[in-house]
Amino acid sequence: MNNTTNPIGLFDSGVGGTSIWKEIHNLLPNENTIYLADSRNAPYGMRPKEEIVELSCKNTEFLLEQNCKMIVVACNTATTNAIKELRAKYDVPFIGIEPAIKPAASFTKTQTIGILATKGTLNSELFHKAVLNYKDIKIVEQVGHGLVKLIEEGSLESAEMKELLETYLEPMIKANIDYLVLGCSHYPYLIPQIKKILPQSVKIIDSGEAVAKQTKNVLIYQDILNTSSQRGYTTFYTNSNPAVLTNILENKYEVEEKDF
Repeated sequence: MNNTTNPIGLFDSGVGGTSIWKEIHNLLPNENTIYLADSRNAPYGMRPKEEIVELSCKNTEFLLEQNCKMIVVACNTATTNAIKELRAKYDVPFIGIEPAIKPAASFTKTQTIGILATKGTLNSELFHKAVLNYKDIKIVEQVGHGLVKLIEEGSLESAEMKELLETYLEPMIKANIDYLVLGCSHYPYLIPQIKKILPQSVKIIDSGEAVAKQTKNVLIYQDILNTSSQRGYTTFYTNSNPAVLTNILENKYEVEEKDF
């Protein structure tokens, strides 16, 4: 099996998966990590399944070349469309992320929850199978057209972002949701803006913490947990302008631009 000090690899269609990376890094600070932002091809959400699988394989192979012992698919669209193919093709543990419907459906009092996600996630077979488990719950689905693009451009607090969020969230408020599930790893960066629009009674759920816990569980099960007492290193790569990723990371980390 791979050396326990080998890094965990994470990839996303851009900067959004850093929300997953942060949760993993907080829970497992001694693990070495490599983060790959495929921003040149963002967003994945509007691409056909075959293309998402192809891009996911390309990202995985890059990370395996860096001797990663595990791959975290830090992208809802890539997980729901490609993780089955990735697990079949590569002999390495994969961690995926899916919209956290289960906790929202379990705790809702109004029996109505909202989910904001990409078209690729909402149209995926994996998502449709997950929804079938909650036939007694009304799920208000909304494709977040344009949100990932604005985040990738660094326009988090733009007037256009505010307008889009209001358009997407108003029908959910009218439907009386009490939980909003964020079904894209980019969207946790929108929580401050979302909170300004939603009533205080609506709780927001994303997958980050659950993914971090699952990552730790699989590392232990596979006997590849890094038991070193040294704090882990992190390397960030992007195939686009590094400025947005650097900004999302609050200028605390160097980002290397790489053609992949």
